[in-house]
Amino acid sequence: MSNAFVLHADERGYDKILSTGATAAYAGGHPDAFITRCSSFNFGDYQDGRPGFGRIRVFGDEAFYHPGCSYNMHPHHNFIICAFVLEGKLTHINTLGQIDELGPGDYYAFSAGSGGLHEELNRHQEPMRAIYLWLLPDRLLLPPSYERGHFDATAGLNRISALVGDQAGTLTIPQDAGVSRLVSNTPGTFRYRPRSAGHGVYAFVIDGMVRCDGTTLKRRDSKAVWGADEIIYETHAGDTDVLLVETII
Repeated sequence: MSNAFVLHADERGYDKILSTGATAAYAGGHPDAFITRCSSFNFGDYQDGRPGFGRIRVFGDEAFYHPGCSYNMHPHHNFIICAFVLEGKLTHINTLGQIDELGPGDYYAFSAGSGGLHEELNRHQEPMRAIYLWLLPDRLLLPPSYERGHFDATAGLNRISALVGDQAGTLTIPQDAGVSRLVSNTPGTFRYRPRSAGHGVYAFVIDGMVRCDGTTLKRRDSKAVWGADEIIYETHAGDTDVLLVETII
């Protein structure tokens, strides 16, 4: 028997992080700059939700406003951090020597392992919007690593495209987990088969509407399903964009 939970957009935790005051050392940039973060799971001051799902610890729907807005350089260890840019331009800087600018459709996987620092920066007037995903690794104190990729929404239209995992052409991470994206512009039925009954899938609707095993999910709604041999996603007329994160439970 499968299990599930649904999280509606307005049930997520919300933070507004300012570049002045108590958070000034963490969020830098223009004095008027700020970051908004909607958290699907407990993170920071938000501790009224779920602690995570499988190996997922953080799922943040974030926006950086005004030029120079950033998370200043800060450390991590034993976390895999992925970012999927939806709008604007993100500059990612890390202690592996990477200085990358990523635009819509671009994404990265940064495994902090034994220790690494990074900065996330919006240098432009246009707001930068991205999904940030943090996963626990399967082993501790691994050497840090960084990879980036690009999702072509035209080439990936009306199918489920693997972005992160162990399939050819995906970014590899040290965990039994994967990330895929479903983009559709027409009614359709899409079947997702988890790796095993011990895996679950967290589906987050970036845009549009999708029906998942009898539940209608709208923009920024999400649903986690585990213990299922197959999960069915039904799209409707109009544009639909869904991020699927599979994780061992």
